Amino acid sequence: MYRLLVLYNEPKDPAHFRKYYVETHLPLASKIPGVKKASYSFDVKPMGPGKSPYFCVFEADFESEAAMMSAFGSKEGQAVAGDVPNYASGGVTMVHFPVG
Repeated sequence: MYRLLVLYNEPKDPAHFRKYYVETHLPLASKIPGVKKASYSFDVKPMGPGKSPYFCVFEADFESEAAMMSAFGSKEGQAVAGDVPNYASGGVTMVHFPVG
């Protein structure tokens, strides 16, 4: 299994982010081919004291790294990537890794 982890920083307009993400971005993301499982959360908390540096997290699992790269090369994957600037005004970090 191979995982994509997307970490969203605090946006300039949290209400816009939430609404757009749930109503527009997630439906686009649901069309990405090869996703085995996907989940997200706005309830991001640090293990220790203080505030989390992240506003939202998203995870998607694929069969392999090749499957993930193929998915993001698809027209659906490119549409999702192109949509991120429409709501993620605080910036975003994307990492991927094998899941053991």
